[in-house]
Amino acid sequence: MTLVELRYFHYFTKRYPLTVIGMIIISLVMLLALAAPLISPHNPYTMHLVDRLKPPNSIYLLGTDELGRDILSRIIYGARLSLLAGVGIVGIAGIFGIIFGSISGFLGGKVDSLLMRLMDIMLAFPSLVLALALSAALGPNFHNSILAVAIVKIPVYVRLVRGQTLSIKERQFVKAAQTFGAPKAWIISRHIIPNCLAPVVVQASLGIGEAILIAAALSFIGLGAQPPEAEWGAMVSMGRTFLLDQWWYATCPGIAIFFTVIGFNLLGDGVRDMLDPRSRN
Repeated sequence: MTLVELRYFHYFTKRYPLTVIGMIIISLVMLLALAAPLISPHNPYTMHLVDRLKPPNSIYLLGTDELGRDILSRIIYGARLSLLAGVGIVGIAGIFGIIFGSISGFLGGKVDSLLMRLMDIMLAFPSLVLALALSAALGPNFHNSILAVAIVKIPVYVRLVRGQTLSIKERQFVKAAQTFGAPKAWIISRHIIPNCLAPVVVQASLGIGEAILIAAALSFIGLGAQPPEAEWGAMVSMGRTFLLDQWWYATCPGIAIFFTVIGFNLLGDGVRDMLDPRSRN
């Protein structure tokens, strides 16, 4: 690392200390997810009934569940599903939000009115309630829960991109492209969408933590990941029955959810401050 890089690193850590903490937390979670087969002490799906509900000890560092499965190993593997849920939800919602928002803002008229009324209807319901309804309609399944939450989050990105598009389409380079007869689809893809990405990135970085939390909530009530999948929300749900005597069962995956969501929120705040200096105050 060069002297310039060291100075920049020192400046960054001093200017955005909470963002650095968030990056460290997320890096650890990503490491757990990627290296799960290498660092997991036990198979997360192997049952040892003779060791059921064991407290934390030298063999099972975070204890075992009611089927004798190692909780630490299941938390490590559960990081994969949680990251997949967060990135998948934000990715799907962001892509469709960019497409519909740019079309709505650029075309205007009846298309804009129709899309905005549809988005208003979806936003009239609380996110979790609408996600519950969609997930129940699609069926209790981890991938269905991701799709349900993604659909619920699309209006957030549609309204964001539409607002940016209304401003961008009045700029001179867009007017010039229209004057020379460029197709609307070309203008949207080459001029509108690239200039809308910065606020979308900010919203996405702030939304991953919430997406993970909602996905865990759906798994908690049985509409997300199904047994024997190692998913944090489902582990908390199964462990709540034993909370008084075997506290480690539900507490450990709950702590994993808490720190992962906090990590993404801290990172999202830092990304927002860096890309939008007006938000620092």
